[in-house]
Amino acid sequence: NDDSTIEEKVKRFTHNYISFMVKHPYLPNFIIQELNRNPKFFEKLQENAAFPSLEKFEKQVAIEVEQGRLKPTDGRQLFVNIISLNVFPFVATPLIKGLLRVEDNEFKKLVEERKTMVSEFIIASITK
Repeated sequence: NDDSTIEEKVKRFTHNYISFMVKHPYLPNFIIQELNRNPKFFEKLQENAAFPSLEKFEKQVAIEVEQGRLKPTDGRQLFVNIISLNVFPFVATPLIKGLLRVEDNEFKKLVEERKTMVSEFIIASITK
C-alpha cells in the first residue's frame, strides 16, 4: 500500500512473504481451507489494515506502464502471478519435494533462493 515502485514492491513482498512462510509453512493451507469452508473468512482478512489494496496496485501498474517503466501489463494478472509464485511452494511442498527428489534441508535452501529468483523473474517479465 505504500508509494514505492512496483519493482520495489515485488522484491519486498517476495522476501517478506517467503521469510514469514518459512516460519509458518502451514498457514497458506490453513487459509485456503478456511476460505473453502467459510467464504466470509475473506471479509475478515480484508478488515486488517495491512491487507493490500488491489485497486491502488492496479492503478500504480497502469501509471508505470503509461510512464514507460513497465511493459504493457495487467495489474490483476501481475498480482495473481506474484501471489502464485510465492504461495505455491508452501501449498505444494510434498509435491515439489517429491518431483525434485529433495529432502527438507535442500527444500529449505530452494525456498530461500526463491526470495531472489521470484522477484527477478517477475521484474524481468514486466520491465523494458
